[in-house]
Amino acid sequence: MKYTNPEMGSIFKFKKFEVDQQGCAMKINTDGVLLGAIAVQQQACSILDIGTGTGVIAMMLAQRFAEAKVDAVEIDPPAAAAAEKNFIHSPFADRMTAYPLAFEKFTAAVKYDLIVSNPPYFINDLKNPEKRKELARHADEDFFDLLMRKAASILSSNGSLWMILPVKQAERVRVNAVLYSLYPAHIVHVYSDKSKPAFRQIICLGFNAVKPLKEEHVYIYEAQAEYTGQYKQLLKDFFLAF
Repeated sequence: MKYTNPEMGSIFKFKKFEVDQQGCAMKINTDGVLLGAIAVQQQACSILDIGTGTGVIAMMLAQRFAEAKVDAVEIDPPAAAAAEKNFIHSPFADRMTAYPLAFEKFTAAVKYDLIVSNPPYFINDLKNPEKRKELARHADEDFFDLLMRKAASILSSNGSLWMILPVKQAERVRVNAVLYSLYPAHIVHVYSDKSKPAFRQIICLGFNAVKPLKEEHVYIYEAQAEYTGQYKQLLKDFFLAF
């Protein structure tokens, strides 16, 4: 689900910042803004966004966590350049840094309290003919193992890793996460509307096993083209329309 406004061209305006999507293979979408609005961590002083794309999730988190230093990595050079430009022109510029490299090559100077990722998730699927969109949307089999291994190595002892994924992929990631001593603490089931099954899960992993597991349900639409009050409440601090 993409957000576009032909009158704004490549610029998407939020209440406190703007995102120029020029040069980004993957545009602002529902997955990203939901993750940016929902991911939470107590006393998050350091935040990392893996695969930042336009930088929108990182900037949403910079807005929500006013004291946090926010880093972001992006493998696609044009997208990394766009994210850096968006950071520089945001009100949070002095707390944000973009790194144009693959996340597995990123050297962290600190342990992160909060790590987020809206990663590629089409594994062994038909590859997109446009190379950069393929890079942004498709992952090799070992991608999530690499992601969790890296996250576990740079996550603070009480920190959390949040990802948004299709349901089957999320379940697979949760099972494999224990190999890296990461355990599910919070799951958000995301639905288009109440008539359909969940199409995404937002999962939170950490080093401490949490029982009972916290679960929530988020519905986007009340009716066709009509957002639920729940969805509006989640994004009211960001979207001009809410």
